[in-house]
Amino acid sequence: MACFAAGSAYAEEYRIAFVNATKVFEESPQYKTARERLQTEFSRREKDLLASQKQLKQLEEKLQRDGSVMSESEVKRLERDILSRSRKLKNAQTEFREDLNLRQNEEFKKLRQQVREVIQEVGKSEKIDLIVSDGVVYFSKKIDISDKVLDKLRERKAE
Repeated sequence: MACFAAGSAYAEEYRIAFVNATKVFEESPQYKTARERLQTEFSRREKDLLASQKQLKQLEEKLQRDGSVMSESEVKRLERDILSRSRKLKNAQTEFREDLNLRQNEEFKKLRQQVREVIQEVGKSEKIDLIVSDGVVYFSKKIDISDKVLDKLRERKAE
């Protein structure tokens, strides 16, 4: 019993805080800026893919609608055209997704690093001995420094 009392008295000397890293990441102005930058960068390609999908659908509808009155050679030509466009579209979609994922990973990696740095900065300035994040089953609002980290990120964004 004496060891427990001594251990708990010793443990009270430490300051512990919790940060909700997901909240900080997704609510930071840097996250919103990165999302907007990616949207701007990829919007043109996305519009082109949607236009290609629409054209392909129109050709498929034309084949279904007019196929019975078209000559056999016209039907075969249209089927080959549809197949060719479909393959090109699938390849373009795959390339688009891969490029988008790569850029998202690049942007969000930089942001995760910045969030880590700010968490450490807040920890040092608040004289916190331990900051925990994901995997926590319970935390008191008293130790949650997420809003302080978000405030610092907003300050950095303003600079």
